[in-house]
Amino acid sequence: MSQSDIDVSRPDLSLGLTAEEVPEAGVFAGRVGEQPVILARVDGEIVALDGACSHYSGPLHEGLRVGQTINCPLHHACFDLRTGAALKAPALAPLDRWKVEIEGERIFVREKLPKAAPNLAPGRDVSGDPASIVIVGGGAAGFAAAQRLRDLGYAGDLTLVSADRDGPYDRPNVSKDYLSGDADPSWMPLKGEGFYRKRGIALRLDTRVEAIDTAERRVTLRGGETLGYGRLLLATGAEPNRPPGPDFARDNVHVLRSLGDADRLIAALGSARRAVVVGSSFIGLEAAAALRMRGLEVHVVGPDATPLEAKLGPELGAMIKAVHDERGVIFHLGRKVQGFDGARLTLDDGSTIDTDLVVLGIGVRPRLELAQAAGLVVDRGVVVDERLRTSDPHVFAAGDIARYPGADGELVRVEHWVAAERQGQIAAATMLGLPPEREPPYFWSAHYDLTIRYVGHAERWDRIEVIGSTADRDAEVRYVDAERLVAVATVNRDMAALRAGQVLAGG
Repeated sequence: MSQSDIDVSRPDLSLGLTAEEVPEAGVFAGRVGEQPVILARVDGEIVALDGACSHYSGPLHEGLRVGQTINCPLHHACFDLRTGAALKAPALAPLDRWKVEIEGERIFVREKLPKAAPNLAPGRDVSGDPASIVIVGGGAAGFAAAQRLRDLGYAGDLTLVSADRDGPYDRPNVSKDYLSGDADPSWMPLKGEGFYRKRGIALRLDTRVEAIDTAERRVTLRGGETLGYGRLLLATGAEPNRPPGPDFARDNVHVLRSLGDADRLIAALGSARRAVVVGSSFIGLEAAAALRMRGLEVHVVGPDATPLEAKLGPELGAMIKAVHDERGVIFHLGRKVQGFDGARLTLDDGSTIDTDLVVLGIGVRPRLELAQAAGLVVDRGVVVDERLRTSDPHVFAAGDIARYPGADGELVRVEHWVAAERQGQIAAATMLGLPPEREPPYFWSAHYDLTIRYVGHAERWDRIEVIGSTADRDAEVRYVDAERLVAVATVNRDMAALRAGQVLAGG
């Protein structure tokens, strides 16, 4: 997580500019002292907002304006230019607004306006709101839903139940900057404790739901306590896979899902010189990069000939492998693990790798037990409609467990952070009777100083079109199925990724 450095070549808006300098479309990049500020024409007026995204300080003037919104080029957060409101995750805080003053023929921006209470649905009919909502799961979808419910004006009882020891935190950083040591622990919580008190969200940590009674509309917690609900959101997430048998239940075998998992792994690194990552997945390769940045010798074992080929195709897979090769990662591809005695990993061809620790990155499985026991329809995920409503009209599901209608009507399940956050926001709206928005999934994957941005969802494709050069690490990769664009991945082409998102959303 890094802060954008202010570009002192931008005009200082406190010194004034003419109205003609503000474009009819797009935004104008300026500053007030050392703070980036953008100007835009909206509904015949000129407005001024913070110029750095409230998520990771992305430069909003380099983003994509669509109507009365601005989309961040880094992680595709979306803001309302009129109010500064954060409309779409991963941004969870609004942009500050600035006062625009007109003196003669010049425009000046000198000070911020007072912060406004979030209200994303002014005038919404609240008469049909349920008296209470319970959210099970404190990850991306659960937190985003809780925040959005309050932002939409929901005033009923709201409880967020999480089995995690920590309050909702920035999970993508678990395998990225936090693991590499570049993210301060204070950066990890999505919000401080005061946020939940102020917004009236009862946060129940280290608490497990044992059962759901859909007839009585209540959940039973471990220990016997029950919580009634008018609406229930299941956002139980996923569990890391482990190879069968006791070999991979040892203390020096690690998974990387939670903040606690990362803390345990980091604690083990003090005496470690060599690590083996099992699995050439996104999480596995991000972990490999983080461990190399900490100076460990890193080996990666994967079953495919090219990492991530099944997800991204051969061109991007080869590029990602080359990036890791350059950093000294040692690959053992086309191989599976057979056993681990605590110090030596055995592969399926009989070869061995001595190691101090093992990190498993072989995928996850959705936590479906609660949904199954409650009698909800489950088919490789909790089956939901376009409103994220399950087979019980009072129960919704979002995030890694939800299997929802994709762009072509087929049911899909997507395991990505921003997709889960946005599903949580959609579920919050639909639980209150508001219509859903169509959202193509989006994620990013970081490997050292290289970031891949991916929008859409391609479980299969007929062909891949590469614009630019993956070898030069400047490319737009399009995935086409039956002559229909289904996904786009980009390297160093942020605007192309934003525009692809609009195309895939039907905008």
